[in-house]
Amino acid sequence: MDKFEETMHAMMKMPADQQAAKIEELKKMCNCPGCPTYTRCAKEANEILFCNNGKSFMCIDTEKECICSKCPVSAQLGLKYNHFCTRGAEKAQRFEHTIWGAKMV
Repeated sequence: MDKFEETMHAMMKMPADQQAAKIEELKKMCNCPGCPTYTRCAKEANEILFCNNGKSFMCIDTEKECICSKCPVSAQLGLKYNHFCTRGAEKAQRFEHTIWGAKMV
């Protein structure tokens, strides 16, 4: 089990209020708003922490330079993937990789 899996298992055991507090802590560390792919629409919709929450709902449809790998959240959670705002959350990308046997492009 890697760091991400350990963290997710630990969070599942937390009461809802502790889970919410952990998410808020991660949001404060998140560098999504500084990313070249991040849009004004995403800011106005308060879209953030795509690595956990998944793809942008309606605001981001074009990938520019990705800075996910430089994010403190990525380091803390041990994330393997990137482009979360357009490709989905870490858990979704891991699932796709498991099903198809190849890293999403």
